[in-house]
Amino acid sequence: MSMKYKNGEEFLNRLYSNLHMEEVVMHTASKSDTPVEKIEKYLSRLESVHDKAIESSHKLEVLKKFYYDNYVIIELPDSYIELQKRMARERGYGNITVTEEMKEELLAQVQKEQMKSLDMWIDYLASDDAMYPMWFKHYAFRGMLKLNRFDKEKQEFGKRSKTTTEPYIELNQEVLAKVYDTLVKEIGSSEEINEEISKALENGESFKKLYEYYLTHSEYTVRDENTDGVWIKYEQGDNYKPLWESLQGKNTGWCTAGEETARTQLSNGDFYVYYTKDQNGEYKEPRLAIRMDRKSKIGEIRGVGKNQNIEGCMTPIITKKLDEFPGKEQYLKKVHDMELLTKIDHKVKDNLELTKEELEFLYEINSKIEGFGYERDPRIEEIKEKRNLKKDYALIFDCKEENIGTSIYDFDNENKKIACYVGDLNYNGETVPASFRHLKYICGDADFNSLKSARGLENLHTISKNAWFESLTNADGLEHLQKIGRDAWFELLINARGLERLQTIGQNAHFDALESAIGLEQLQKIGRDAYFYALESAIGLENLQTIGGDAYFDILESAIGLENLQTIGGDAYFRLLKSAEGLENLRIVNGKDATEFKNEINSRGNIRR
Repeated sequence: MSMKYKNGEEFLNRLYSNLHMEEVVMHTASKSDTPVEKIEKYLSRLESVHDKAIESSHKLEVLKKFYYDNYVIIELPDSYIELQKRMARERGYGNITVTEEMKEELLAQVQKEQMKSLDMWIDYLASDDAMYPMWFKHYAFRGMLKLNRFDKEKQEFGKRSKTTTEPYIELNQEVLAKVYDTLVKEIGSSEEINEEISKALENGESFKKLYEYYLTHSEYTVRDENTDGVWIKYEQGDNYKPLWESLQGKNTGWCTAGEETARTQLSNGDFYVYYTKDQNGEYKEPRLAIRMDRKSKIGEIRGVGKNQNIEGCMTPIITKKLDEFPGKEQYLKKVHDMELLTKIDHKVKDNLELTKEELEFLYEINSKIEGFGYERDPRIEEIKEKRNLKKDYALIFDCKEENIGTSIYDFDNENKKIACYVGDLNYNGETVPASFRHLKYICGDADFNSLKSARGLENLHTISKNAWFESLTNADGLEHLQKIGRDAWFELLINARGLERLQTIGQNAHFDALESAIGLEQLQKIGRDAYFYALESAIGLENLQTIGGDAYFDILESAIGLENLQTIGGDAYFRLLKSAEGLENLRIVNGKDATEFKNEINSRGNIRR
């Protein structure tokens, strides 16, 4: 048969008849362009924007915020409020009055879930794992945005509107890959369409119809805990079909089950699959996958548990296999976390007590639990649902259950003396109320964006997730803060006095306006990007050893003060640095030996890597 469409842009133009007239497309077009040319230019620009966004976590967060602003609900419908009131009555709370504060809290919860579900699609489509052309990414994302929860009885997705409160639909990479395979047979291809694809196309080429078709035709595979198996290596450049065929009908969830994806992945590197015995006693049941980038670098590791996590019984298998590869160190924490999570899961099922250390791990007090799947291991929440949260946290933080807070309203009761707050603490005031004076631990996000003064938080020791202090110009009141588990937002802070005990920032450090680092003498680690755009002197950063991502020291003219810095995981932006003096212990920049980087600073005095 002859091809139906010459390229993906022509397909989009036919599917969305008004796409070439949309404002965002017209922005890059000229008057003489044909509709298809307009779409080509738009997709080219979109691809450029996304390529830049994935250069650093900060740029990706900016891109995500753009999508949040456009696709996350901004106001709850009355029907949702009425539903909450009805549910409260059914649970025995009587007729409640939903205050404006309660509405804000409900809205924040709904928004958070929608953001998380959008992140799942954005993170995947922007990753190296999604080896699709931009026209298909646009098609998939645009189509997903229109879909609401899947109705199992009707076997179809509902329609979304601006007032939909549900999260966006789950991502199934295997299903997505099959949708792509189907369309590729119609675009730029003269291959015959097989019976399965013909059936999939019976209801049309819309994302909704194709995604529904493959989702409802995925077979569920029941797997036991038998770990006896064999590793099969598929060599880069070999025929991809044996790999692809071995995954058909297995419901692994891997995008490699798509023919085009399997072809692309095997052309880019070796591929290893661990097979256990199927019902016929043959080693044909895929359980683990290792995709390589070229010959020596691991691209991804996946299992067949929920969200492609590795099953607990398979952890020893992958641990042993990793010994064969260079750079296995970055996966060791994941191996450790999955082994410990499996141990805890078994203890809980056997009604055994957990130790304080195991509880700290389960509730991610000191670090985030990392797995091999595309999303969090579902066992984490399944285990916590069976636990007495306040009892566990009281043991972890050596306090009474009455000192554990789970709602902002708990601070209204002075007798509780809240020392540990579990969950995301959102406080909109400009000053700290007296009831916060006992607070030591926030086990979640700390949103103090409106705070003008931090006085009253003198006992705060740990924020386990993100810390938002974007309105603070000084840090007085945070003298005991030692750890921020994820992002630290201090964008207006001019000097760091008041942060003398801060030791760790788990992810991004936003000190955009900071002119002096005096006050950060105990800071040892920044897990991801470090934003010190306005820093004039590094004096005060003498204990900083690691920056896990990009390092932005745009106007720094001397590195004196960074004598203990050993690793910059991403790019290093020292645009005005005239000498590498102060960087004597810097060994690694963006995965490479730092010697060349320092030599270039010394020779040119203005380097951007």
